Formats: sequence, C-alpha cells, structure tokens
Amino acid sequence: MLRTRILGTGGYAPKDILTNDELSKRIETSDEWITTRTGIKERHIAAPGEQTSDMAVAAARRALEMANTRAEELDLIIVGTISGDMPMPACAVFVQDKLGARCAAFDVSAACAGSIFGLSIADAFIKTGGYKRILVIGAELLSRLLNWEDRATCVLFGDAAGAMVLGPSEDPARGILSTHLRSEGSTAEILTIPGGGSLHPASPEMLERRLHKVHMNGREVYKFAIRALAEIVTDALAANGLTAKDVDWVIPHQANIRIVHGVLDKLAIPYERAILNIDRFGNTSSASVPVTLDEGVRDGRIRKEQLLVMLAIGAGMTWGGAVVRW
Repeated sequence: MLRTRILGTGGYAPKDILTNDELSKRIETSDEWITTRTGIKERHIAAPGEQTSDMAVAAARRALEMANTRAEELDLIIVGTISGDMPMPACAVFVQDKLGARCAAFDVSAACAGSIFGLSIADAFIKTGGYKRILVIGAELLSRLLNWEDRATCVLFGDAAGAMVLGPSEDPARGILSTHLRSEGSTAEILTIPGGGSLHPASPEMLERRLHKVHMNGREVYKFAIRALAEIVTDALAANGLTAKDVDWVIPHQANIRIVHGVLDKLAIPYERAILNIDRFGNTSSASVPVTLDEGVRDGRIRKEQLLVMLAIGAGMTWGGAVVRW
C-alpha cells in the first residue's frame, strides 16, 4: 500500500510573550495558580495587524524548505483553524496567495484537532496516487477570541502556527500507518464560541454578553478528554498490531499538563516519552501538534524509524489520533 510521509515540518510563534506574572497584573490570578493547574508559564501573543494567515505562511515556509518543495509544486493546502482572518473566505486561500501557490485550498474546522483532521484528509488524498505534495497547517490566533476578564479561559491559550508537508513515501515501512477520527456532538456545549453564527448573529446584545468569545466548562472538558484520547490511542495502536510499549514518542495536543499526564497514565506510557512545550506556548489549539512535532524533529529527538503517536482533542467534542513510523 502507498504510504504518506511527513517530508517537512515548520513552526511559528509571535515575538510578543505574555507571562503568568504579567497576567496576574490584569486579572485575579498568579503564576503559581496557573502553573499548578495547567503547566503553562507563558504564551505568545500576535502583534497588532498580524493575521492568522501571516502566522500560517511563516510556518509553511519553514516546512516547505525542509521538504525541499516549492509552493508552486503543491497540489493542495489544508488549514485547520477556528480563528481565520475572516469568517469567509477560508484562511487557506489567503495562505495560498501569500505563498504564491496555485492549488486548491480549504479550511478544516475541528478546533484543537484541526491539524490531525487535516493530516488524515491529506493522507487519503495522497493514497489515491493523484497528489504528490500537500501542505497541512494548524494556525490559531485565539488571543482575539478570549474574554480577558475570564481567568478560567484567558490563561490557557496562545497564538501560533505549525505546518507539515506531506508526500508519498519511498519506503513502504515508513510514513503514516493510520489515522483515526472521532466526534461527539452531544457534548458540543462544553466548549464553544456561541456568537457570530446563525444561532446568535452579530448584534449589540451578542457583543454585550461576549458570546463572540471562548466559553468553556473546564471540568467537563478535562474528564471527557482523558477518556477519549486514551481510547483513541489504544484503538490506533491496536489497528496496527502495536501496543503502548512500542511507542517512542507521544506528540500530544498541549491543552493542559494534567490532561496529558492523565492520558499517559491510562496508557502506561512514561511521561518522558511525551514531547512537551505547554510551559512556553500554552494551548495553541490546532497549531499545537505540528508545532510540537517540529520542535522534536529540529532538535533531533525524533529520529528515523521511531514510532510516533499524535493526538488532539477540541471543541465538538472532536478528537483524533495518528500513528506514524518516522
């Protein structure tokens, strides 16, 4: 069977950093409170005028360079985001234009799982044999969608973008072994941006109630995420005749250190096998997995033929996992 390989990775984070201590001057919180509950010490915040597509393009260029691929060679661009430049058109078309690509481009709205969903779609396209180079990006500028007076949410998120260039594998033993996607719409209300759509269209009342900002029931998200992610990783490994003992690296969505540790505990995987950067980035939603993957590739921790498990969960609830032989 034709396999898909990740040929290049790239990441980008804005220069401005907001620390916990700086946040504690704005709202009633502290570095200790945030760190012990989330593992986050700081997060990157986009500069005024910086757009989601700008961050996506910066990450994409690094991935294209690693993959030795020109933008003109791309067959498809997929951007996972819930915070695009505009509600319409897709963020991906702005990325396409800024890169100078001439391929089809579309967005995937799967919140924090956006890059995993994009990876799965790209894998399916490449396996048809008709696509040779696909760019998958996770990019989020959530700092402009937060209620900065709500310490339950504003301390969690940061801005960033991560990218992957995918293509056919020359080695049938290496590449994406499988991807697995799930959704459970009955839990949708525990993590939402309720305003701005057909349910709560733009109005003075909608703005006054801050329905255009992130609303989250953190306790319910926590409970659901640990169970769902542990189950999907177990299923993904079993589908390939593997177990947790075979995993060299876990590339987790950096949502909350307690969620990551809870999942690893259920899987009986040592914490040392997870690549973590939540302390420096916070939750960057769909950018989280590709940014983390890029760090592991560039610092040499991820090596040829190692087994990786990638996992993420976001609003929907929507979650996914991927097993990759690097």
